Amino acid sequence: MSARKKISIVTPCFNEELNVTACYLAVKALFEGPLAKYDYEHVFCDNDSSDNTVLLLKGLAAQDPRVKIIVNARNFGALRSNYNGVLATSGDAVLVFLPADLQDPPEVIPELVKHWEEGNEIVYGIRAEREEGILMRTARSIFYRLVRGMADIDVPVDAGEFQLIDRKVVETLRQYEDYYPYIRGMIASCGFKRVGVPYTWKARERGYSKAQLYSLIDQALNAIISLSNVPMRLCMFFGFGVAALSILFGVFGFVMNMLYYQQLAAPGVPTLIVAVFFFSGLQLFFFGVLGEYISAIHFQVRKRPLVVERERINFDKSAEEPPKVDASSNGKHMAVA
Repeated sequence: MSARKKISIVTPCFNEELNVTACYLAVKALFEGPLAKYDYEHVFCDNDSSDNTVLLLKGLAAQDPRVKIIVNARNFGALRSNYNGVLATSGDAVLVFLPADLQDPPEVIPELVKHWEEGNEIVYGIRAEREEGILMRTARSIFYRLVRGMADIDVPVDAGEFQLIDRKVVETLRQYEDYYPYIRGMIASCGFKRVGVPYTWKARERGYSKAQLYSLIDQALNAIISLSNVPMRLCMFFGFGVAALSILFGVFGFVMNMLYYQQLAAPGVPTLIVAVFFFSGLQLFFFGVLGEYISAIHFQVRKRPLVVERERINFDKSAEEPPKVDASSNGKHMAVA
C-alpha cells in the first residue's frame, strides 16, 4: 500500500494570538473532512511576536506533531519569514501562504488540491472579490496590473501568495538567491503548468492587520524592481525627452529675443527659476529610482541570511536543523536559515 500524499500548509504570523488557534482548527477540520485521504503538516513561522502567539503555538505543537513551528530571532518581514517557511516544508504539495486571520479562506484549499491532482504544478487563488474599502481595493487592482504590465514574465493579476505548488516548484525556488523574495513573482517565473481558482478575499474578523502602509509600499517597490527594469528605462526616455524639449525651448527663446529685442520684460528670469526647481525635482526623482536598484544590489551582494531562527519545533531531527540560540551567549550564535 502506497503512502499517503502529504500537503504542507505555511502560516506566517506576528502577534496573532487571537487567530492562530482558529487557523489551526480550520486546517485540522479540512484534513479530517474533505482532505481526509491526505497527510499534512502545518508550519507556523513566527516573526518574533511580542504577545502570546508562540506560547499558544507551542501548546498546539505539544498536542499535535503535525504542527511545526519556526521562531525567528527578530522580525524579518512577512515575505522573508514566509519564504523561509516554504523552504522548510516536506510535503508533496505546499500551500505557500495561509494567513492566520483566514482572510484567504481555507475552504478553498480542497479546490486547489483537486486542480493539483489533475496535473497542475501551480494552482493560484484569484481574489475575484474583496471585502475591503473601495480605496484599497482599487489601489491593489492598479498595482497588480502595473506589475504585470512591467514584468517580462506573465504574472497573474489579483493573485497573491495563496497558491498550492508542487514539490518540484519548491525545489526550483531553492535555486533562487534573493535577499528580499517577491514570492508570487518567483513562482510565476518558474513556469510549469498552472491554473487559477477565483474566490472571495474576506474581511478580518479578529485583531488588526500588521501590514502598515509603509510595508505595503516597500513590498510594492520590491515587486516592481525585482521583476522589471522598466522604471529605469522610463527615467532614461523621460530624461531624453526633457532634454530635447529644453533645446527646443532654448531655440524658441533665442528667436523670440531676436524678433523682439529688448522688448520683453525681465527676459529669462521666470524661466530660470522654473527650470531650476523643475530639474532639481527631476534629478531627485531619478536618483530615488536609481537608489532603489542600487540598494537592491547592495543587500543582494552582501549575502545576509534570509532569516535568523531562534528555534524549530516538531521538525525531523535527522534533517538539517539550525542550532538554537543560547540565551547566555546574548544571541551571538544564531541559527541561519
